[in-house]
Amino acid sequence: MTKNSIKTILLIEDDPEDARSLNGLFNEEGKPGVKVTVVDCMSDAEKHLAEHVVDVILLDLGLPDAQGLDAVRRAHAAAPRTPVVVLTDSGDELLGEQAVQGGAEDFLIKGQIETHRLLRILHYCIERKLLEETLFLEKERAQVTLDSIGDAVICTDAAGNVSFLNAAAEKTIGWSQEAAMGRPIGEIFHIIDATTREIIPNRMELAVAQDRTVHLPVNCSLIRRDGAEISVEDSASPIHDREGQNAGAVIVFRDVSSSRALALEITHAAQHDVLTGLPNRLLLVDRIDQAIAFALRHKNKVAMLFLDLDGFKHINDSLGHATGDELLKSIAHRLLECVRRADTVSRTGGDEFVVLLSDLEQLKEVTDLATRMLVTVANPHSIDNHDLHITTSIGISVYPDDGLDAATLIKAADTAMYQAKEGGRECYRFFTPDMNVRAVERQSIEEGLRRALERREFTVHYQPKIDLQTGAIAGAEALARWTNFTRGPVSPAEFVPVAEDCGLIVPIGTWVLREACRQARTWVEAGLPMLNIAVNISALEFRNDDFLKNLFMILDETGLNPQLLELELTEGVLMKHAESAASILRALRERGVRVAIDDFGTGYSSLSYLRRFPVDELKIDQSFVRRISTHAGDAPIVTAILAMARSLKLRVVAEGVETPEEVEFLKAHQCDEAQGYYFSRPVTADEFAKLLRSGIPGRADTEHSSLVIA
Repeated sequence: MTKNSIKTILLIEDDPEDARSLNGLFNEEGKPGVKVTVVDCMSDAEKHLAEHVVDVILLDLGLPDAQGLDAVRRAHAAAPRTPVVVLTDSGDELLGEQAVQGGAEDFLIKGQIETHRLLRILHYCIERKLLEETLFLEKERAQVTLDSIGDAVICTDAAGNVSFLNAAAEKTIGWSQEAAMGRPIGEIFHIIDATTREIIPNRMELAVAQDRTVHLPVNCSLIRRDGAEISVEDSASPIHDREGQNAGAVIVFRDVSSSRALALEITHAAQHDVLTGLPNRLLLVDRIDQAIAFALRHKNKVAMLFLDLDGFKHINDSLGHATGDELLKSIAHRLLECVRRADTVSRTGGDEFVVLLSDLEQLKEVTDLATRMLVTVANPHSIDNHDLHITTSIGISVYPDDGLDAATLIKAADTAMYQAKEGGRECYRFFTPDMNVRAVERQSIEEGLRRALERREFTVHYQPKIDLQTGAIAGAEALARWTNFTRGPVSPAEFVPVAEDCGLIVPIGTWVLREACRQARTWVEAGLPMLNIAVNISALEFRNDDFLKNLFMILDETGLNPQLLELELTEGVLMKHAESAASILRALRERGVRVAIDDFGTGYSSLSYLRRFPVDELKIDQSFVRRISTHAGDAPIVTAILAMARSLKLRVVAEGVETPEEVEFLKAHQCDEAQGYYFSRPVTADEFAKLLRSGIPGRADTEHSSLVIA
């Protein structure tokens, strides 16, 4: 290190004359420049150190807001690794010495400081601080290492005499380090064969002689200093100096009782879930095998219940993993209360649990248990001042009906669980053979989806939306269509849920958005009317961190006016992350993008969020529209939605319109737009362009029409 290594100094001095004098010492003509920052109080120094790193601190012990040792303590607290040199007045040498004892590196007396001596002192202070840091780290590392090792450690020198014992070694062999130091290792470390009582050759001498790590034979005992005998395991290794010559040896050993306890702990950890303490899949499979063997002998049945929590990811993501972990423990506790002592509740990973019911005589026992579990999981869980509500879906398989081994039974229950999910969740389903067919079908769909974009198998069809007052085409919903290379056309009802489950809905949705915007721009350039484009956005797309970035990039790429784009979102997408959703919607509105609430009436249906979120349009779910004439109870619902939308100045679109009666009802109640098979099925882009030019035969007038793609 050279004097030039001192680049920055913080001078904490409230006397302007002293500050100028010291500053001048560092910047005398012909001397290397040093950046000196001067502050006149400790509070300003603390602010500076919070934002800057300096090489050394010069500290006056008589500051207006910090005196004596208090000033030293505050300086160290603000910059723990920066050397501090204190400044005292003549006659205050005692105070300076106290400051050094309190953590300062040195002290200087004002008026007796020369430039050369000052730089040399600072230079030595920095070197000493660095050396102290290095020595501290080495000592701390060695101490932590030894403290972290529960085993006993003994070291010898080149002559085979004891040079070190750790605390565990002192306790194990009964010798203190003071008493053992310098003694031959054979005097304090007696090892015998527990069976033959023969003396085992010294392992440290053997390690040195063979220049390798050696171990004790099995079943060895150590004779302690007090004559007591304990079983031990050990390993001994040679120590070499820089030249590779023998410098001694080290032996690490432990008594077998601790080892056995540790082995039991390891076995337990290998077979149990760390979080809940429940058996894991490894132990579960073993117990299933035992239950099957017992059932085979006694002609009984075994049942497997596979539970997957509904909506756990949302709780885990919104409230944090700590809350999620507490919820899992709460659920594990409740499941244990539902079963018999002979049964097994297992956590197999994530939010999945498997319950093994052994020695069953009738299936009613299974259905009763499944019902209890649905109820007990659904009851509120009070965690961290939150009343958390969650449900579960359960799949059930039975031995020997659904499988003859653990793997088959677990897979069957897992398959049945997915059917419970698809059946509406918060229910249970027994495995049936046809479920395997559906599971294979689902896997085939997922594999096909992963290559569909690359193979350009997707297209977009457009279903017109009609202005009910004029009969003109007022828009269209853009619908993804998939024609697989080998399977042919695949229904959206089949592939969309799979795409959502495996995360592929994000790239697919992005492709649909880009294609819809590109096509709308093409229609505009072809001289067709300026049309609004609406695209349905899934929950995964909306919650993607890059959603807004990708959306605006697509608008820029396609050149589409943002005011011509409308996004359709469900109520659930908005309400599950209300704060972030509101922020995204505001960003969309600022850019001019419109927002519609899709499937309105099937989700939260809260009036408050309609005022809270900047939305432009409601789409009445087709389930209400189709029942206008067949279910008297749904007509008032549609009427109420239309009245509410008018009061909030929101446009309303009715989905799934199929009959003249539905059209007349909607027109009579001033619904703005409608779409459905009554007007047109979804058509290709070219066919839709023809509809824009000619209108829908017998249904619509194309004059002044506009397009919306959802």
